[in-house]
Amino acid sequence: MGTFLAVSGSIRQGSYNAELAHYMVRRAKEKGWDAEYVDLADYDMPLFNEDLEQARKPECALELAKKFAQADAIFLATPEYNGSITPLLKNTIDWLTRQGQGAFSHAIFGIGSVSSGALAGVMALSHMRDILSKLSALMAPTPLGIGMGATAFDEDGEIADPRVKARADKLVDELTSIKRG
Repeated sequence: MGTFLAVSGSIRQGSYNAELAHYMVRRAKEKGWDAEYVDLADYDMPLFNEDLEQARKPECALELAKKFAQADAIFLATPEYNGSITPLLKNTIDWLTRQGQGAFSHAIFGIGSVSSGALAGVMALSHMRDILSKLSALMAPTPLGIGMGATAFDEDGEIADPRVKARADKLVDELTSIKRG
């Protein structure tokens, strides 16, 4: 099949977006894909600064860029911080683009956001789509916004609302069937 990565832009304990990323990994595995959750807490990168590129380029940025470049599908989930994606996710993207590995030129990308409110991270999704399009990332057509994060998942980590679950499963179908030419 292929290689599927899921990343959460939040590393807080009990993150709804990490829960969504884990959900997507399970669904990709059910489709026969080699799927992995990538925990950004394992990739300690300083705040991006061009002055650091030569002197203190983090090895983990190169490692993660290679992982992205080899993946066939990548799902990025982010909470909405002040109407945008998290600083952690933006910093990660900035470092990955500077590694010369083509981190955004091979995989099909899917995006999602779980928020504690009813608006489901729509502004973060819009910003993430804009950022990724500037990197020539090929995007799956279905964005996945989930509101009311505290009740979005059941005790087994399944999406509680059947309509939202159907949308998430549709996105997994897109990520595992669309091929980059």
